[in-house]
Amino acid sequence: MLDRWSLALIKGPLNAAAKPLARRHISANQVSVTGFAIGLAALPLLAFECYSWALLAIALNRLADGLDGELARLTAPSDSGAFLDIVLDFLFYAAVIAGFALARPDTNALPAALLLFGFMGTGSSFLAFAILAERRGLTSMRYPSKGFYYLSGITEGTETIGFFVLMCLLPDAFAWIAGLFFVLCVITTATRVIGGFHSLRA
Repeated sequence: MLDRWSLALIKGPLNAAAKPLARRHISANQVSVTGFAIGLAALPLLAFECYSWALLAIALNRLADGLDGELARLTAPSDSGAFLDIVLDFLFYAAVIAGFALARPDTNALPAALLLFGFMGTGSSFLAFAILAERRGLTSMRYPSKGFYYLSGITEGTETIGFFVLMCLLPDAFAWIAGLFFVLCVITTATRVIGGFHSLRA
């Protein structure tokens, strides 16, 4: 829901940061994999309740995720790079929630499981529509720079990171935050399934 504004806001700074990397022949895929490795560190950090360090790992991962896209557009965008980016993103999102579940399994495991179920809905509806949109040659007018059809919804990347930040800052309220996020994911999935179905049928 907020990605159209947040992406436009950070595009300039990310482009400026990506240019020196391009001059040093650092590839977008290298940035993607490095960012994923840093982000994956959030799982054990959360499991041991090192929330400040986990938040830093999450922030660095998201910075790398923005940089790899700008770097790809400055050099040579590729289908393989877009594939790698989206797969690593979803693995990272799941790793963060798993970290919270491991931190306090007695209170966090159930809401974490529900939220992962919600992620399955948003992720599958997002990617399934992107595949069929590509087959039909559809392009997203709202996100024209994306390497695939970016189907919008209530819970996009910006909202996800916002909730992750809240979870790290308020770990005692994880169950409530995850519950709210789960409800928003269900609404997003429903709107994507209905909207996507009718769009493709039309």
